[in-house]
Amino acid sequence: MLGGFGLCGIPENCIQALVDMKINGLTCISNNAGVDDFGLGYLLQNKQIKKMISSYVGENEEFERQMLSGELEVDLIPQGSLAERCRAAGAGIPAFFTPAGFGTEISTGKEVRNFNGEPHILETALNADFAIVKAWKGDTAGNLIYKGTARNFNPLMAMAGKITIAEVEELVSPGELDPNQIHTPGIFVQRIFEGSNYEKRIEQRTINENK
Repeated sequence: MLGGFGLCGIPENCIQALVDMKINGLTCISNNAGVDDFGLGYLLQNKQIKKMISSYVGENEEFERQMLSGELEVDLIPQGSLAERCRAAGAGIPAFFTPAGFGTEISTGKEVRNFNGEPHILETALNADFAIVKAWKGDTAGNLIYKGTARNFNPLMAMAGKITIAEVEELVSPGELDPNQIHTPGIFVQRIFEGSNYEKRIEQRTINENK
C-alpha cells in the first residue's frame, strides 16, 4: 500500500528507494499511479509493478498504455470502496457489503444481498505486507499527523499494513506532538524516518487570472 491522493502526500523518498532497489513483481495498492515521470510512474516506467489495485488511472499515460496492452494487471475499484477496504483491514473487519458497483463489472462473481430494499455487493478487506505512508509530522514513537488532502488514504493504509513504514517531513521526540492532533497512533507504525528533498508536485495547476 502506498498512501497519498494523486500527488498529494505520497511517500516520495520510499518510492525512490524502491526504484533504486530495482525490486520487481510488485503488487501496489494506491489511489492512483502518479504521473508518467513522478511518484509510482517511476516504478511503472521501469516495469517494476506487475499489478495495480487502484481507483483512478489519472494523468499517467504509461499506466493507461500498460493496462490497455495487457502488460499490467489492473484491479479498478470505486474510490470509496477502496478506502473502506483499507480501513476495514486495519479495523479487523474481513468483509462488508456496499451498494457501490452493483450492476457493473465490479459486481461480477460477488455475493449480493439486499439491505433496506437495495442490492449490496460483498467486498473483502485489503491487507498488505507493507503500508508505506507519508506524514507532515511524526515522533520517534511512530505517532503521525497528516496535513490536508494527505489524510484521504494515508491514515487508512497505515492501519492496514503488516509492517507500516512512515516517512515524515519533521521528526520530533515523544511528547512534542499534541496528542489531540494525532491521526495515526504509533502502535500502527513499525518504521519511521525523516524524509528530505520533497518536490510536492501539483498534478494540474489551476490559477485565477483575475487581478
